[in-house]
Amino acid sequence: MASSLCSSTILLFKPSYLSTTCRRKSPLPANCVFRSQWQKPSSSPGDGGSKSENAVLRVAWYGSELLGIAASFFRPTPLQEELSKVSDDELGILDRGRVVEAIKDDFRRSYFVTGNLTLSAYNEDCEFADPAGSFRGLRRFKRNCSNFGSLLEKSNMELMKWEECEDKGIGHWRFSCVMSFPWRPILSATGYTEYYFDIYSGKVCRHVEHWNVPKMALLKQIFKPSRWIWDKS
Repeated sequence: MASSLCSSTILLFKPSYLSTTCRRKSPLPANCVFRSQWQKPSSSPGDGGSKSENAVLRVAWYGSELLGIAASFFRPTPLQEELSKVSDDELGILDRGRVVEAIKDDFRRSYFVTGNLTLSAYNEDCEFADPAGSFRGLRRFKRNCSNFGSLLEKSNMELMKWEECEDKGIGHWRFSCVMSFPWRPILSATGYTEYYFDIYSGKVCRHVEHWNVPKMALLKQIFKPSRWIWDKS
Protein backbone atom coordinates (compact mmCIF):
# COMPACT_ATOMS: atom_id res chain seq x y z
CA MET A 1 0.00 0.00 0.00
CA ALA A 2 2.37 2.65 1.19
CA SER A 3 5.00 1.39 -1.21
CA SER A 4 2.95 3.00 -3.96
CA LEU A 5 1.74 6.26 -2.43
CA CYS A 6 -1.69 5.95 -4.07
CA SER A 7 -2.71 2.88 -2.11
CA SER A 8 -6.17 4.11 -1.50
CA THR A 9 -9.88 3.65 -1.76
CA ILE A 10 -13.35 2.85 -1.40
CA LEU A 11 -15.75 0.41 0.06
CA LEU A 12 -15.31 -1.32 3.35
CA PHE A 13 -16.71 -4.65 2.31
CA LYS A 14 -15.63 -8.25 2.21
CA PRO A 15 -16.45 -9.88 -1.13
CA SER A 16 -16.68 -13.61 -1.53
CA TYR A 17 -13.36 -13.94 -3.35
CA LEU A 18 -11.56 -13.04 -0.11
CA SER A 19 -12.60 -16.33 1.45
CA THR A 20 -9.26 -17.81 0.51
CA THR A 21 -9.06 -21.57 0.71
CA CYS A 22 -5.80 -22.65 2.29
CA ARG A 23 -4.26 -26.04 2.52
CA ARG A 24 -3.29 -27.18 5.98
CA LYS A 25 0.13 -25.85 6.92
CA SER A 26 2.92 -28.40 6.72
CA PRO A 27 5.67 -28.53 9.37
CA LEU A 28 8.01 -26.68 7.00
CA PRO A 29 6.52 -24.05 4.67
CA ALA A 30 7.20 -24.28 0.97
CA ASN A 31 10.51 -22.77 -0.01
CA CYS A 32 10.71 -19.34 -1.53
CA VAL A 33 13.70 -20.38 -3.63
CA PHE A 34 11.49 -21.72 -6.41
CA ARG A 35 9.93 -18.27 -6.53
CA SER A 36 13.26 -16.47 -6.81
CA GLN A 37 12.70 -15.77 -10.48
CA TRP A 38 10.23 -12.93 -10.39
CA GLN A 39 6.65 -13.83 -11.08
CA LYS A 40 3.75 -11.51 -11.60
CA PRO A 41 1.68 -11.42 -8.42
CA SER A 42 -1.44 -13.54 -8.61
CA SER A 43 -4.28 -11.53 -10.08
CA SER A 44 -7.04 -10.02 -8.02
CA PRO A 45 -10.12 -7.95 -8.95
CA GLY A 46 -8.03 -4.79 -8.60
CA ASP A 47 -5.20 -5.99 -10.83
CA GLY A 48 -6.81 -5.61 -14.23
CA GLY A 49 -6.77 -2.59 -16.46
CA SER A 50 -5.78 -1.35 -19.87
CA LYS A 51 -2.21 -0.67 -20.91
CA SER A 52 -2.84 3.08 -20.67
CA GLU A 53 -4.18 2.74 -17.12
CA ASN A 54 -1.20 0.64 -16.12
CA ALA A 55 1.16 3.21 -17.62
CA VAL A 56 -0.53 6.07 -15.76
CA LEU A 57 -0.41 4.19 -12.48
CA ARG A 58 3.23 3.24 -12.98
CA VAL A 59 4.16 6.89 -13.63
CA ALA A 60 2.25 7.90 -10.50
CA TRP A 61 3.97 5.14 -8.53
CA TYR A 62 7.51 6.18 -9.44
CA GLY A 63 6.63 9.87 -9.25
CA SER A 64 5.27 9.52 -5.74
CA GLU A 65 8.35 7.61 -4.64
CA LEU A 66 10.64 10.36 -5.95
CA LEU A 67 8.43 13.02 -4.34
CA GLY A 68 8.65 11.22 -1.02
CA ILE A 69 12.43 10.99 -1.24
CA ALA A 70 12.71 14.69 -2.06
CA ALA A 71 10.35 15.68 0.76
CA SER A 72 12.33 13.61 3.25
CA PHE A 73 15.29 16.01 2.91
CA PHE A 74 13.17 18.90 4.22
CA ARG A 75 11.82 17.32 7.39
CA PRO A 76 13.57 16.22 10.57
CA THR A 77 14.32 12.54 10.98
CA PRO A 78 11.67 11.12 13.36
CA LEU A 79 12.73 9.24 16.42
CA GLN A 80 11.55 5.69 15.89
CA GLU A 81 10.91 3.25 18.68
CA GLU A 82 13.31 0.40 19.18
CA LEU A 83 11.59 -2.69 17.79
CA SER A 84 12.14 -6.11 19.27
CA LYS A 85 13.95 -8.64 17.14
CA VAL A 86 12.66 -12.10 16.34
CA SER A 87 15.16 -14.59 17.72
CA ASP A 88 16.14 -17.66 15.71
CA ASP A 89 16.94 -21.20 16.80
CA GLU A 90 20.30 -22.99 16.81
CA LEU A 91 20.00 -23.58 13.04
CA GLY A 92 19.45 -19.89 12.34
CA ILE A 93 15.80 -20.42 11.31
CA LEU A 94 13.14 -18.13 12.71
CA ASP A 95 10.11 -19.73 14.30
CA ARG A 96 7.12 -19.06 12.07
CA GLY A 97 4.83 -18.37 15.00
CA ARG A 98 7.14 -15.65 16.25
CA VAL A 99 7.38 -14.08 12.81
CA VAL A 100 3.58 -14.01 12.54
CA GLU A 101 3.30 -12.36 15.96
CA ALA A 102 5.87 -9.77 14.86
CA ILE A 103 3.77 -9.01 11.75
CA LYS A 104 0.66 -8.57 13.88
CA ASP A 105 2.57 -6.24 16.19
CA ASP A 106 3.67 -4.26 13.13
CA PHE A 107 0.02 -3.82 12.13
CA ARG A 108 -0.66 -2.34 15.56
CA ARG A 109 2.07 0.18 14.77
CA SER A 110 0.47 0.89 11.36
CA TYR A 111 3.70 -0.11 9.63
CA PHE A 112 2.26 0.68 6.18
CA VAL A 113 2.43 4.39 7.01
CA THR A 114 5.06 4.62 9.74
CA GLY A 115 7.80 2.32 8.49
CA ASN A 116 7.98 0.88 12.02
CA LEU A 117 8.25 -2.79 11.19
CA THR A 118 10.25 -5.66 12.63
CA LEU A 119 13.14 -5.77 10.17
CA SER A 120 14.43 -9.10 11.48
CA ALA A 121 11.20 -10.78 10.32
CA TYR A 122 12.05 -10.12 6.64
CA ASN A 123 14.81 -11.13 4.26
CA GLU A 124 16.92 -8.15 3.20
CA ASP A 125 16.11 -8.90 -0.45
CA CYS A 126 12.41 -9.49 0.22
CA GLU A 127 10.16 -8.79 -2.78
CA PHE A 128 7.41 -6.22 -2.22
CA ALA A 129 4.61 -6.20 -4.78
CA ASP A 130 1.22 -4.59 -5.26
CA PRO A 131 -1.02 -3.86 -8.27
CA ALA A 132 1.13 -0.85 -9.17
CA GLY A 133 4.49 -2.60 -9.36
CA SER A 134 7.14 -4.54 -7.47
CA PHE A 135 10.69 -4.20 -6.22
CA ARG A 136 13.18 -5.94 -3.95
CA GLY A 137 14.74 -4.50 -0.82
CA LEU A 138 13.60 -4.20 2.78
CA ARG A 139 15.19 -0.79 3.33
CA ARG A 140 13.50 0.67 0.27
CA PHE A 141 10.12 -0.56 1.51
CA LYS A 142 10.71 0.93 4.96
CA ARG A 143 11.72 4.26 3.40
CA ASN A 144 8.64 4.36 1.15
CA CYS A 145 6.34 3.60 4.09
CA SER A 146 7.88 6.39 6.16
CA ASN A 147 7.66 8.86 3.29
CA PHE A 148 4.02 8.02 2.62
CA GLY A 149 3.16 8.50 6.29
CA SER A 150 4.67 12.00 6.23
CA LEU A 151 1.97 12.99 3.70
CA LEU A 152 -0.89 12.02 6.01
CA GLU A 153 -2.74 14.22 8.50
CA LYS A 154 -4.22 11.22 10.28
CA SER A 155 -4.64 7.53 9.55
CA ASN A 156 -6.11 4.32 10.89
CA MET A 157 -5.14 0.75 10.03
CA GLU A 158 -6.61 -2.48 11.32
CA LEU A 159 -5.76 -6.14 10.81
CA MET A 160 -9.21 -7.66 10.40
CA LYS A 161 -8.31 -11.33 9.95
CA TRP A 162 -5.27 -13.61 9.73
CA GLU A 163 -5.15 -16.87 7.76
CA GLU A 164 -2.49 -19.59 7.89
CA CYS A 165 -1.67 -21.44 4.67
CA GLU A 166 0.98 -24.00 3.78
CA ASP A 167 3.63 -21.61 2.49
CA LYS A 168 2.29 -18.24 3.55
CA GLY A 169 0.13 -16.22 5.91
CA ILE A 170 -2.60 -13.85 4.73
CA GLY A 171 -3.50 -10.69 6.58
CA HIS A 172 -6.81 -9.01 5.70
CA TRP A 173 -6.72 -5.30 6.53
CA ARG A 174 -8.74 -2.10 6.50
CA PHE A 175 -7.14 1.30 6.05
CA SER A 176 -8.30 4.92 6.00
CA CYS A 177 -6.50 8.25 6.10
CA VAL A 178 -6.75 11.98 5.49
CA MET A 179 -3.92 13.34 3.36
CA SER A 180 -2.30 16.64 4.24
CA PHE A 181 -2.85 18.17 0.80
CA PRO A 182 -4.77 21.49 0.71
CA TRP A 183 -7.97 19.75 -0.47
CA ARG A 184 -7.65 17.07 2.29
CA PRO A 185 -8.55 13.97 0.25
CA ILE A 186 -9.91 11.09 2.30
CA LEU A 187 -8.72 7.63 1.29
CA SER A 188 -10.13 4.33 2.47
CA ALA A 189 -9.43 0.80 1.34
CA THR A 190 -9.70 -2.83 2.22
CA GLY A 191 -7.38 -5.52 0.95
CA TYR A 192 -5.12 -8.35 1.96
CA THR A 193 -1.40 -9.04 2.01
CA GLU A 194 0.27 -12.40 1.40
CA TYR A 195 3.41 -13.09 3.43
CA TYR A 196 5.49 -15.90 1.92
CA PHE A 197 8.01 -17.59 4.23
CA ASP A 198 11.51 -18.68 3.26
CA ILE A 199 12.22 -22.27 4.33
CA TYR A 200 15.91 -21.52 4.93
CA SER A 201 15.60 -18.41 7.08
CA GLY A 202 11.99 -18.62 8.25
CA LYS A 203 11.63 -14.96 7.34
CA VAL A 204 9.20 -13.29 4.96
CA CYS A 205 10.63 -13.40 1.44
CA ARG A 206 7.60 -12.05 -0.49
CA HIS A 207 5.12 -9.40 0.64
CA VAL A 208 2.30 -9.20 -1.94
CA GLU A 209 -0.54 -6.72 -1.53
CA HIS A 210 -3.98 -7.00 -3.13
CA TRP A 211 -6.53 -4.18 -3.12
CA ASN A 212 -10.28 -4.77 -3.35
CA VAL A 213 -10.83 -2.03 -5.92
CA PRO A 214 -9.78 -1.19 -9.50
CA LYS A 215 -6.37 0.43 -9.70
CA MET A 216 -7.45 3.70 -11.30
CA ALA A 217 -10.09 4.22 -8.63
CA LEU A 218 -7.26 4.33 -6.11
CA LEU A 219 -5.56 7.13 -8.01
CA LYS A 220 -8.77 9.14 -8.45
CA GLN A 221 -9.31 9.22 -4.70
CA ILE A 222 -6.22 11.43 -4.41
CA PHE A 223 -7.82 14.23 -6.44
CA LYS A 224 -11.24 14.24 -4.78
CA PRO A 225 -11.66 17.07 -2.22
CA SER A 226 -13.01 15.98 1.13
CA ARG A 227 -16.42 17.03 2.37
CA TRP A 228 -14.68 19.22 4.95
CA ILE A 229 -13.35 21.45 2.16
CA TRP A 230 -16.83 22.03 0.74
CA ASP A 231 -18.24 22.81 4.19
CA LYS A 232 -15.50 25.41 4.76
CA SER A 233 -16.11 27.16 1.44
